[in-house]
Amino acid sequence: MNYRPRCDQTSAWAALQAHFKAGQPVLRDAFAADPKRFASFSQQAPHVFADLSKNLIDAGSQALLFDLARQCGLEQHRDAMFAGELINSTEQRAVMHWLLRNPASALDKHAPDAIKNVANELTEVHATLEAMLAYAEQVRADEAITDIVNIGIGGSDLGPQMAVLALEAFAAPGKRLHFVSNVDGDELAGVLKRCKPRNTLFLIASKTFTTTETMTNAQSARRWFEANGGQDIARHFAALTTNVAVAGEFGISTTFGFWDWVGGRYSLWSAIGLPIAIAIGAAGFRDFLAGAHAMDEHFRTAPLESNLPVRLGLLDVWYRNFHGFTSRSIAPYSSALRRLPAYLQQLEMESNGKRVDAQGNTLPFATSPVLWGEPGTNGQHAYFQMLHQGTDVVPVELVAVKKPAHDLPAHHGKLLANALAQAQALMLGQSDAGGHRHFPGNRPSTFLLLDELTPTSLGALIALQEHRVFVSGALWGINSFDQWGVELGKVLAKDIEPRLASGNTAGLDGSTAGLLGKLRA
Repeated sequence: MNYRPRCDQTSAWAALQAHFKAGQPVLRDAFAADPKRFASFSQQAPHVFADLSKNLIDAGSQALLFDLARQCGLEQHRDAMFAGELINSTEQRAVMHWLLRNPASALDKHAPDAIKNVANELTEVHATLEAMLAYAEQVRADEAITDIVNIGIGGSDLGPQMAVLALEAFAAPGKRLHFVSNVDGDELAGVLKRCKPRNTLFLIASKTFTTTETMTNAQSARRWFEANGGQDIARHFAALTTNVAVAGEFGISTTFGFWDWVGGRYSLWSAIGLPIAIAIGAAGFRDFLAGAHAMDEHFRTAPLESNLPVRLGLLDVWYRNFHGFTSRSIAPYSSALRRLPAYLQQLEMESNGKRVDAQGNTLPFATSPVLWGEPGTNGQHAYFQMLHQGTDVVPVELVAVKKPAHDLPAHHGKLLANALAQAQALMLGQSDAGGHRHFPGNRPSTFLLLDELTPTSLGALIALQEHRVFVSGALWGINSFDQWGVELGKVLAKDIEPRLASGNTAGLDGSTAGLLGKLRA
């Protein structure tokens, strides 16, 4: 890869520091002074409208942030990803989850050069997609299968679970989907109580078919299946894995693979998305891919100034490194999107929670914020107190849907009114009251709006979030596509597990040894 300067090594970074020190906008005054502020700081992207006008930015800071992006070579780094270059430098891998969303027609003579560079991979993608969708339709048509249990963890769980819940209005009747990730047996046991072997299909999602939590759950599921009269493991178990040989030893003959250029947190577009395809059908899954592809094309081709993932990613850098905000709260005003905050936690914090740059140098600035949240009206009665009157300023990202998927009267108007009111209250505050009733206001928020929550719009929303994470990671000069931080705890757990049986505490620190003793007592 060509050298790209890190954000703090650019002249734009110094200019942004000076701009920040000169003072930041008071949003109430900014709207009063500029009747066109809403138009200037909002935009329509594919299937997602974004209002950024209640953020602590002005024309000057926005222009400097675009300068920063250019000086950091953001466009070149983006183009390298879309060309299939090995931008995951620590693992020497391409990053091509976007290819999973490309239609087969992208191979025609008018295809961009970037697609032509990865034509063989795209052919493989569509062969696997066709096989996976055919299997999904087969399961949907099988009246004997009423329960589908997806066993996976991390990206093999969070993305599919979030999407299946979000698209429940499009789900096939007569099919119940369950998700098991935790190695805590209570989770699996709770699911199995609601299932019967002859009516259950287990999907084992593990790229290597060796993931400890997933394989522990898979083996317990197989024992339960056999102990309760289940027959024909090959019919009732399928694997989403590249390790076909080990899956075969388990008794599984139906497998769907994916590639090393698909990171776990970006894998719901691959065979890992099989539970989504079973829930919403082949046509729905193609719509899901199409929505994401539309956002890919927007990110790939739109000028920086009108590129929504870029604008969001730059805003994230502005807040993290200049304002010093340490977290971002996600408030979906849609019960169907209730797992979106958990999904985004992995997407952003596993991608950008890094302390060294791509060359291994310790960073002198902060990277990923902490992401957290709950569905909006629930959050209002829990943690919004802190958002409005707490000592920390926390940018809030509200996600709303214009048209509901239900026909219950009066509900949706109240829901949308609350979303608008919270964003307004965060910005305006309440200055004419003292003491406990004083709201400082000038607290930033972003408002993302979907016309409807459909497979297409959800695909676009997820791809938007993926690309904004790419943008901030690119400016910070980090590798957003590895996750070495998850490894150390796994290694230590393998050492500790036999000690729980033997009681051997040799070489352990005092705290771990003491806790081990308590657990054995």
